[in-house]
Amino acid sequence: MTSTADVGNAVEHANTPSAQRPPAWAALRPLVLRLHFYAGVLIAPFLLVAACTGLTYAASYQIEQVVYQHELTAPAGKTSLPLSAQVAAARAAHPQGAVTAVRPGAEPGQTTRVLINQPGLAESTQLAVFVDPSTGQVRGTLESYGSSGALPVRAWISTLHRQLHLGEPGRIYSELAASWLWVVALGGLILWVARRRRNRRHLVVPDRAASGLRRTLSWHGSVGLWAVLGLLFLSATGLTWSKYAGANVDELRAALDWTTPSIDVSGGDHAAHTATAGHHAGGADVGVDRVAQAAAAKGLSGPLEITWPAKAGAPYLVKEIDKTAPTRLDQVAVDAATGQVTAELRFADYSPAAKLARWGIDAHMGLLFGLANQILLAALAIGLITLIVLGYRMWWHRRPTRGFGRPYPRGGWRRGHWALLVPLGLVTITVGIFLPLMGISLAAFLVIDILLGLRARMA
Repeated sequence: MTSTADVGNAVEHANTPSAQRPPAWAALRPLVLRLHFYAGVLIAPFLLVAACTGLTYAASYQIEQVVYQHELTAPAGKTSLPLSAQVAAARAAHPQGAVTAVRPGAEPGQTTRVLINQPGLAESTQLAVFVDPSTGQVRGTLESYGSSGALPVRAWISTLHRQLHLGEPGRIYSELAASWLWVVALGGLILWVARRRRNRRHLVVPDRAASGLRRTLSWHGSVGLWAVLGLLFLSATGLTWSKYAGANVDELRAALDWTTPSIDVSGGDHAAHTATAGHHAGGADVGVDRVAQAAAAKGLSGPLEITWPAKAGAPYLVKEIDKTAPTRLDQVAVDAATGQVTAELRFADYSPAAKLARWGIDAHMGLLFGLANQILLAALAIGLITLIVLGYRMWWHRRPTRGFGRPYPRGGWRRGHWALLVPLGLVTITVGIFLPLMGISLAAFLVIDILLGLRARMA
């Protein structure tokens, strides 16, 4: 945003003969100002909620470790029981469910997590049974959510950030915030960098000598400049989880062959081969210990997840789940009847696009760089909250004592050349289709703007 004086100067300049054919930026600046104004006033509440819940999520990993310390840790022993014995202990404690996977403790002092599919649990939810690797004692049982294995407190915070515990309709709030965040951030960056200033130092640090609206603007612009790259990243990666734009992202990735590869564990030809050999007909299964050994022989190391065959003839799937840098996400399929590795998938063989997608998602979740990643996410959330508060303060400086408040002058786009406006319009329509909630809300902004214009004429 900018000061009232600057707006007045821009209007005065627009009325001079020399401004009949202004440069592209002179024509676009009023349009960017109005868009930044409306998005700042109407979308900022959604961004504020996303920032506050995101700040909480950045701390959710530490919260989870503290709340579930008893279940997640055990006294480090000199020896560990075979993995099959630990799984048997979990199965004995909960015989009514079927074991689906096991995550051995990656370090001394960590428990083994046995995942059980138990009737009555919600979708994508399993029972996690925590077993002391040294004694086989069950130290606790908790619900585990999704592929990330989030325990109840972190899952609750994640759901709050994603959809405010409102179900699928609640995802609209986060998608709307992610759809507009990059627009607000880029628009603010362009306005701030293009602003005339006597001291270029005040581009990156606030002008402490300023007062009133100018002081608030100085802080708003400087903080936004430092945060802009992180905000663009959060917007882009956040859209991958969204309901409507996320579906378009998936289609685009599939069309460009940017999808993440996977090992086929459906059974297929492997099932037929096993049945022909006579192994699976008798229910032969080498057991989880042999499977773990086969994976270790291929270089896989903890943290690991070993997933049980989904049906007869299907193999075990063993995958590394270390998403911190350097990433370890290699996978192997192990024949349940012979204990032989039948397929391998190395993270090094992922396409560059698939790697970037994986790293982007993990960085958004605070996993890629561990604690440093979570601190950076918290700083970005605090920065976004600060920008929103300062933005509303600037709005209040202009004293909207009646109605919505005064937007920036209209009609600047009419001075733009068609060669600029036509491509801009086509890009806007394309983005609005790809990000449908943004397109709908932008149309709503236009309706509001027209109504305010009509009201001003009638006043």
